[in-house]
Amino acid sequence: MKHFVKGLTASVALAAVMATSVVAEEIKKGGTLVTVIGTNVRNLNSAVQSGIATGFPGSQLFASPLRYDENWDPQPYLAESWDVSEDGLTVTLNLVKNAKFHDGTPLTSEDVAFSVDVIKANHPFKSMFAPVESVDTPDAHTAVLNLSQPHPALMLAMSGQLMSIIPKHIYGDVPVEEVKTHPRNNENPVGSGPFKLLEYKSGEHVILERFDDFFMEGRPYLDKVVMRIIADPAARAIAYENGEIMLGAFEQAPRIINRLKKVDSLTVTPKGYGAIGPLDWLAMNTQSGPLKDVRVRQAIAHAVDKNFVHKAIMQGTAADSRTGIHPDSPLYNGDVPDYPLDLDKANALLDEAGFPLKDGTRFALTIDFGWPDVKPQVEYVKASLKKVGIDVTVRASADFPTWAKRMGEMDFDMSWDTVFNWGDPVIGVHRTYVSSNIGKGVWSNTQGYSNARVDELLDMAAKESDPAKRKALYDEFQMIIATELPVYHVNTLPYHTVFNNKVKNAPMGIWGTSTPIDMVWIDE
Repeated sequence: MKHFVKGLTASVALAAVMATSVVAEEIKKGGTLVTVIGTNVRNLNSAVQSGIATGFPGSQLFASPLRYDENWDPQPYLAESWDVSEDGLTVTLNLVKNAKFHDGTPLTSEDVAFSVDVIKANHPFKSMFAPVESVDTPDAHTAVLNLSQPHPALMLAMSGQLMSIIPKHIYGDVPVEEVKTHPRNNENPVGSGPFKLLEYKSGEHVILERFDDFFMEGRPYLDKVVMRIIADPAARAIAYENGEIMLGAFEQAPRIINRLKKVDSLTVTPKGYGAIGPLDWLAMNTQSGPLKDVRVRQAIAHAVDKNFVHKAIMQGTAADSRTGIHPDSPLYNGDVPDYPLDLDKANALLDEAGFPLKDGTRFALTIDFGWPDVKPQVEYVKASLKKVGIDVTVRASADFPTWAKRMGEMDFDMSWDTVFNWGDPVIGVHRTYVSSNIGKGVWSNTQGYSNARVDELLDMAAKESDPAKRKALYDEFQMIIATELPVYHVNTLPYHTVFNNKVKNAPMGIWGTSTPIDMVWIDE
């Protein structure tokens, strides 16, 4: 299965594909775009570090083989074309021939092979490249990934921040297992992306400048990108309002989002986060006391009013979510059981499960949370469950590591959690539901959920290359988990991108700002 655009370079092909999203105005090159990151950047090297804070600078410094458009279709980037064998066991990347690293060294297939080794050794998302057994480099511009089994998730894993190609001649001076702590990750990092590092000050800013020898002709349009690090959402809001900040992403505070929507000079949009796939849910330990009974879990769902969460707590900024796959994903199945507020049904289910009401109480549970932003949701769950006789104690952790330890050890009854899909379900969804991943640390299957059919479906879906057949497998999976409720899915995390209306071609794909902004320009 060959994938290429005949007669076009990667640069021209991408421009043609994205033409519909380009404003019909004359592009103005140059200028400095001042942006913002809401948390400190610990590591600029996205080949070894996950997270959205690393993703923004990492995707500008380092290029990946592919990039995705807003329709979830792969597009050429470092790979001008690619070929998946009929048996799905080899993926051949045909690299552009003019890519250079920021130090002027040509990028070759050896760097691709090296980068795969580094990612496998250091990146926390082990499932991304687990089936990749080796990478052949028959010539300087051909990399052949050899797989132990078909792995359709690989396509998304080769885009955004997930497969940053790093230079072997810079980072290969230490064993691959030690690249995560390489001094060149934050000091003079070298990539092949549209921008190179000018200055990084931890807790203050990341400043990038145009890479003049970028392999896509005429790109990037900007001369400089300043990424200010501002942790306080209110301070970011003021900076947006007064024009100090022209672009920011991953804003999630409902009050701030709605405030900024009223500013005429700003565009505030939730578009572009489908691959990040952030979801809020109520996790339930299926191996703990009354929660072992599916009827109890369903009763809890009927007692917690999603609409209240959506309207009162999230203030209309978040979308409904019914399964572990993000609603923006082409693999999402929204036609699954939902649980509208119904206290009579909740009480009936609890009675049926053998937990009668005695002196106003049926049983007691705990609920945990890992960060203060979700305390309103947790307190609401407590108040809601009291109405059906469940006495809930809220447990606040001293810090995030304390909460994460509790989750990883399954020392909890319920917890309000936020989990990301990270592109393909194999990367960010399977980990929550497969029985082989029970209690393997935070964001594993901390619910202790085990269903042989779910294990079978996810194993088949991980290998199924036919899109329609794969969708059917995930549809059945979502139907099962929406019925058995190891997790009560409540809403998407309301990530929004905020940008000044002078900013053109703001990132609206599927990766938020964890994607190159080489086509962004300023109309002033």
